[in-house]
Amino acid sequence: MRSIIFHGQTGKFTFRMLATVLGGQSICILLGALVARAIAATDGGDASSTAYLVVGLGLGALCIVAAGLMRRPWGVTLGWVVQALTLLSALVVPMMLVVGLFFLALWVTCLVKGAQVDAEMARRRAAAGEGDPADRVDG
Repeated sequence: MRSIIFHGQTGKFTFRMLATVLGGQSICILLGALVARAIAATDGGDASSTAYLVVGLGLGALCIVAAGLMRRPWGVTLGWVVQALTLLSALVVPMMLVVGLFFLALWVTCLVKGAQVDAEMARRRAAAGEGDPADRVDG
């Protein structure tokens, strides 16, 4: 599994797929924050219900920020942090473990398959003689 990275640049297809995963994950996390708030409010903890909502909204916002930063070398690292925090949110709402595992599986799949697609696209560009437009010297 050489294509699972924790830090570094990914190809165009890969970072688009990873950003899509984080976008979908943000929606689920935001809905999970509402569930956590409702559960805490039902138990009579008004202060904790607000804290759960604020932390959940922060994690949802972090997902969106990480999706936007996927082009950066440390964007993948931030994505891994989001995956870990999503799994940790299961301490508050146990069903978030299912959500966290689902999106972790999507994340790893996109890292592996995205790298394969990027490599194949680069191979086809090289075979067609196109190369990278940034590498060309017009003169």
